[in-house]
Amino acid sequence: MPADLILIAYDGSENSKRAVEYTGRFLESCRAVVVTAWEPMVRQAARMSGLSGVMQPEWVPDEDTEDVALTDARITNSEGLELARSVGLHAEGRTLEIVSAVWTSIIEAADELDVDIIVTGTRGTTGLRSLLQSSVADHVLRHSHRPVLIVPPGR
Repeated sequence: MPADLILIAYDGSENSKRAVEYTGRFLESCRAVVVTAWEPMVRQAARMSGLSGVMQPEWVPDEDTEDVALTDARITNSEGLELARSVGLHAEGRTLEIVSAVWTSIIEAADELDVDIIVTGTRGTTGLRSLLQSSVADHVLRHSHRPVLIVPPGR
């Protein structure tokens, strides 16, 4: 039975491209949504200055200028959308503003859209590195109540 709706997490990495390609190979779908998460530059700057102990700059984008992080996310999402369509998926694109964590945004979007399955790539880290760098794919798998297809990196 084909899925009615698939959510594909796409960040522009080789691993996320591979996830899109495998989705096209293995999952029939009436519709797919390619999502790209982004975090506003103001929050990125605040987080980074908090980690470094350096004073946060008083940088706030004006209303006439789009946040550069959103601009980049839209470009990345368009690339993922084009790739999804090239592998035969009937796809639409969407950007997600990160409020707390990338994985949370993906799960919330999946719930909002009521998708049948979430597809994501993974970095494939193991050992100590995997303990130090939490995986978005791992968090999605552990916290979502929906089926999750995790596509490992190529060789």
